[in-house]
Amino acid sequence: MIVQHYDAIHVEESLLRKIKIKEHQLKIAQESNMPYVAEALQKQLLELRCQISQSQDREFQALMSLLDDEN
Repeated sequence: MIVQHYDAIHVEESLLRKIKIKEHQLKIAQESNMPYVAEALQKQLLELRCQISQSQDREFQALMSLLDDEN
């Protein structure tokens, strides 16, 4: 159980790091007037944000199932 929690934290931290990098790349693309690159980066950012949302949803579901098991 502890290992799964550690893995979930590691995945979330990795996703947050990727999001930060993509946001920085997007800012550079926008400042450099590269609309196609900026558009591609925005799509990638959306995908990463969806992944982190799904990761948090799975953690919440796991927590709720633990509470159900106790009853």
